[in-house]
Amino acid sequence: MNNASFLNFLSLLIFKNRAKHIVIFIISTLLVFLLSSTLFISSSLQEELKDSLAGESDFIIQKMRAGEATQTPLAWIDDVAKIKGVSAVGSRLYGKYLLSDSGKYFTIIGVDFFDEQVTQNLQKIVHSLDIKAFLAKEQMLVGEGVKRYMHAHHFDDYFHFFTPKGEEKKVFIYHALPKITNLFANDMILMPQETAREILNIPQDQVSDIILNVANEAERDNVAFKLRSLHFDARIIDKRDLKSAYDAYYSYKSGLFLLLFILTMSTFMLILYQRYAMVGSSDKKEISILRMMGWSIKDVLKLKLYETLFIGIFSFCLGVILAYIFVFYLDAPLLRDIFLGFGNLTLHPHFSPFIDGGILASLFLFFILPFTLSVIIPVWRIAIIDPYEGMK
Repeated sequence: MNNASFLNFLSLLIFKNRAKHIVIFIISTLLVFLLSSTLFISSSLQEELKDSLAGESDFIIQKMRAGEATQTPLAWIDDVAKIKGVSAVGSRLYGKYLLSDSGKYFTIIGVDFFDEQVTQNLQKIVHSLDIKAFLAKEQMLVGEGVKRYMHAHHFDDYFHFFTPKGEEKKVFIYHALPKITNLFANDMILMPQETAREILNIPQDQVSDIILNVANEAERDNVAFKLRSLHFDARIIDKRDLKSAYDAYYSYKSGLFLLLFILTMSTFMLILYQRYAMVGSSDKKEISILRMMGWSIKDVLKLKLYETLFIGIFSFCLGVILAYIFVFYLDAPLLRDIFLGFGNLTLHPHFSPFIDGGILASLFLFFILPFTLSVIIPVWRIAIIDPYEGMK
């Protein structure tokens, strides 16, 4: 049989058996859709985390009291700067501003807007940031979640903070941070350090933590050892440990879905195998007629292989496309909460498109091979019997 006749017969066969293929197609597409969505979310989060951590300092130093982080003395900066191998030392100022009416909170970060490097980094994110206009009065940059909360409480242009001393502090809203920063800045407020100190009641001689960089990567372990010996009540956080912890967290989440997929896929393939192993008389007669017409076992298997591959590849492609739209255009409603949890302020994340081609290829092989074998093996068992026996 030439190729044109074979393909024509194949299309007629698929159309004829469309009723029994449709259920298999829908289930297959749904399985691929769910796992692809999970992998897309996990890959996107890990990539954004990687980009975020790339700009973080190599080490963070916090002072501990009763097992919890407390304010760190500013004088520790001088001790850290004396360590050989440390290339840059700085401090950070941040804290939580509790909202008593809802139990939620804002994360306030005090920024040194006179630091040229900090200003340049902010202007890359907020393109309309004019430092002179920003510092003309007490203003702040707010995350999308903060903006929605303030708008819901009728604070469109400013917000009244209350300091621990009971004083009211009016701070104007300069701009909202872009949506692409939602994953990490949803409940964040950026304001000048002095304003943040007043609202959070942090003394001038204290900071939230100390950050530092080590120019030579080979020196990091040595610097970490020296940092731990500086103060008995200091906690040293290594950026490498942070990355490993986040990677393990998101890999664990996607691993659970993969395990679920394996169990579901195995059950589905078992049902599929049994369905084709218990073929009806019409299917047996169909194969027997083909054999009596001169088709070899190889030709019959080729026909069924192409029929199965058509259904499998089409359902896989459709499942991946739907998952891409669901995650990167619709931002994965419901499913995103499994990864991000139900956090502080309502989060409306925007997942940046990122696809790991290796994982997607592995998913394709893991899906298509058992899918094909579960159909081809029963068909082969029928094709090898005597055609006249199959007609009975």
